Amino acid sequence: MYPQELVKPMQEELTSIGFQELKSKSDVSNALAKSGTTLVVVNSVCGCAAANARPGAKQSLEHSKKPNHLVTVFAGVDKEATDEARAQMVPFPPSSPSMALFKDGELVHMLERHHIEGRPAEMIADNLKSAYDEHC
Repeated sequence: MYPQELVKPMQEELTSIGFQELKSKSDVSNALAKSGTTLVVVNSVCGCAAANARPGAKQSLEHSKKPNHLVTVFAGVDKEATDEARAQMVPFPPSSPSMALFKDGELVHMLERHHIEGRPAEMIADNLKSAYDEHC
């Protein structure tokens, strides 16, 4: 588990723009049971990928279409919630950071770590915006 003082700024980077932190299995189940679209960000301390993932998620929300619900779990911090979120992302293997778009509880778009790492925030945002155009 990472120290809270390390992860707090990374959590706030998402919660300050409207993402709800999920801490338990039931939090994840309840979030994904909502109708409409839900963006799930698996947050991470990994500087090489997460440093662009969070800004990419933020930039994607400047689009005319966007998800109805925004939620996040933190890998290495919220184990129960992260495990449940990842279970809902099968058949994709666990990775962090990652982002998944659900529509009415069904996974419709996935960005794995290898789609994020080494890519600028703008490219990540564009990928999400394309998914929003199709599903939101």
